[in-house]
Amino acid sequence: RKHFSLRLVVATFTLTFVLLSAATFACTNYLITKGASTDGSVMISYAADSHTLYGELYHWPAADYPKGAKLKIYEWDTGKFLGEINQIAHTYAVIGNMNEHQLAIGETTYGGVDTLANYNSGIIDYGSLIYITLQRAKNAREAIKIMGELVEEYGYYSSGESFSIADKDEVWILEMIGKGKDKKGAVWVALKIPDGYVSGHANQARITTFPLENGKTSISSKNLSKVFQPEIECVYAHDVISFAKELKLFSGKDKEFSFSDTYAPVKFGGARFCEVRVWSMFRKVNKDMDKYLEYVKGHDLKNRMPLWIKPDRKISPKDMFDFMRDHLEGTPLDMTKDMGAGPWENPYRWRPLTWKVDGKEYCHERATATQQTGFSFVAQSRNWLPNPIGGIFWFSVDDAASTVYFPMYCGSTEIPWSFAVGNGDMMTYSKQAAFWVFNEVCNLAYTRYNMIHPEIKEKIDNYENKYLKTIKAVDKAADELYKEDKNLGIEYITNYSVNTGNKLTKDWRSFYEYLFVKYMDGNVKEKIETPADHKYIPPKVKFPGYGEDWQRRVVKETGEHFLVPEGGH
Repeated sequence: RKHFSLRLVVATFTLTFVLLSAATFACTNYLITKGASTDGSVMISYAADSHTLYGELYHWPAADYPKGAKLKIYEWDTGKFLGEINQIAHTYAVIGNMNEHQLAIGETTYGGVDTLANYNSGIIDYGSLIYITLQRAKNAREAIKIMGELVEEYGYYSSGESFSIADKDEVWILEMIGKGKDKKGAVWVALKIPDGYVSGHANQARITTFPLENGKTSISSKNLSKVFQPEIECVYAHDVISFAKELKLFSGKDKEFSFSDTYAPVKFGGARFCEVRVWSMFRKVNKDMDKYLEYVKGHDLKNRMPLWIKPDRKISPKDMFDFMRDHLEGTPLDMTKDMGAGPWENPYRWRPLTWKVDGKEYCHERATATQQTGFSFVAQSRNWLPNPIGGIFWFSVDDAASTVYFPMYCGSTEIPWSFAVGNGDMMTYSKQAAFWVFNEVCNLAYTRYNMIHPEIKEKIDNYENKYLKTIKAVDKAADELYKEDKNLGIEYITNYSVNTGNKLTKDWRSFYEYLFVKYMDGNVKEKIETPADHKYIPPKVKFPGYGEDWQRRVVKETGEHFLVPEGGH
């Protein structure tokens, strides 16, 4: 592989972490095993939700380093310099949150016990942990080993995190939390999702009890070398229980120890704002999930949902895209139906999430799809194709409900300029940047959601269904080329990915212009072709008003305040 100078790569890594300085404290991950998918692929999704996170597609080329090279670590959320670690001889190429070996990692922050956030003795924050691991690991088991070793050697610099770790054969959930001020390292548990099952996490720790070390299916971090044995399905920090006892967070029998109940107990917000997002996906694929409604409403916190469930049907990539677009539609918490939706059934609520009236606190719902998403993805790993072709990183920016997931092959050596780091930022508008183009469409839709969004959703479906069909032909052609000449195969998938992303952004700008003209000023305009004997003919204009349901609400609240007397006009 081409050799990159240490100075160049460190500078690139440094710049990227500075650019990624926005906090992502409210995210959603769904995890699908190959036995639960329609085509036998492994999939995870991730929405990076933050009001200050700029949506862009990261890229680290593969690189070689001299002995003794160091890697500077900057906190992902703030850009703060944390320290240096030893660099390895060779790093793998990474596109977004997926590397060239089809390994993908996502996360959600749950915080946990306040005193265990460690910002003193560690230098590996959760964002660095993800992107460093992607550059060093070939599969999920190796990723778990590396993540455990990194925080052990260099210390953990974050609060509680849940990680989704997927490769072409398996998907794992790993939950981690620091040891508090001046205590190096972290405690954690990783569980393999059983094949044929699905899982999810959304800012609430979900691992409860787990099998203790038995030498067959479960090991502690003292035996990390055994993680590659296929029968191992649970790995945990050797002191995850003893540390809890030391802090008097737990005093029962070891076999009764629950990671979540000890380090991040579920409270009202953990259920109503977080677990509800997992439930919203679970109930789409399993008919028995409504029995957890009172739990996710925050009223019955003892009736916890299972960590994973067996779906009633197989799940497709398109299903995954649409899971990320959920606003709790069709449930008692449907955000399009309550008072906050207004006359246009808008399923978005401007922050803050909670608010007070007369000394009492109230809340808005928090759904999977939200206005403050920087980027989201569905990582699809397929074991029947060569790694560079088998991994597809379906990527999108901004609110998942009004954006398009386009395919980036994980072996691509370039990314589309419209999604590239450096093309605009959170305070710098760029007309060529996908993030700003998709935001323009989204924010227009928010003004009259039930009128504008259906047109957007139809457009989204057309693009994504086209991509899913096209991918089959691209896979075949790329596979054949790759077998004859690996470089040609890589060039082919790179060109396809780059051209697809750039064309999507260009098309979406034209789409915004069309929508703006059509829906300007609260009207709906329809173009009429000018007859031969006319110089110009005005468009047909409709005045949709506010709808009868909303008008009845107004009358109920205001009585005769707006009443027009008979014969009054």
